[in-house]
Amino acid sequence: MLDLHFLADGCIECGCDEAGRGSLVGDVFAAAVILPEDFCLPELNDSKKLTERTRYRLRPQIEEQAVAWAVGRASAEEIDTYNILHASFLAMHRAIAALGITPQRLLIDGNHFDPYLDIPHECIVKGDSRLASIAAASILAKTYRDDYMLAAHKRFPVYGWDRNKGYPTPAHRQAIEKMGHSPLQRFTFMETKPSRKD
Repeated sequence: MLDLHFLADGCIECGCDEAGRGSLVGDVFAAAVILPEDFCLPELNDSKKLTERTRYRLRPQIEEQAVAWAVGRASAEEIDTYNILHASFLAMHRAIAALGITPQRLLIDGNHFDPYLDIPHECIVKGDSRLASIAAASILAKTYRDDYMLAAHKRFPVYGWDRNKGYPTPAHRQAIEKMGHSPLQRFTFMETKPSRKD
């Protein structure tokens, strides 16, 4: 069972995670989740440790039980402008802004984050395997991005996004070499451009 709190001090904690950072195409997605004190979902875990079927089965349970949840995204164009790291944080900022509740502490999966407003945050390496709110966010981010890639596949079926979800599999790379770039292509992965704060 994952921990429900980072600190048991009564603060409203919000878990945040992203999906799609390693993809060659499309938007990066992020989710923000605030869980209630009585939250209980024994199967909850890092989305990468769950099957696709389990992720989609848990998603409505997370959405029904959460105090608040939201999903944000940043486009391929924003990824190329701000780099994938900061675009991921931009997607998180948008998810947090859409919650309808202002958290008192942000719990971020990983070891970096662009601060959002003046809300304190904690970066937690492998947080999606340690804290329930981050694990829940990982499932929402992953499933909503998969939905997006499945819809994109219907427009551009040659790239096999229904199978690879935009990640750099050999078959995906071969399709790009043969057919050229799609309109959803990401072109840069630089880590030196300035952060965007909105």
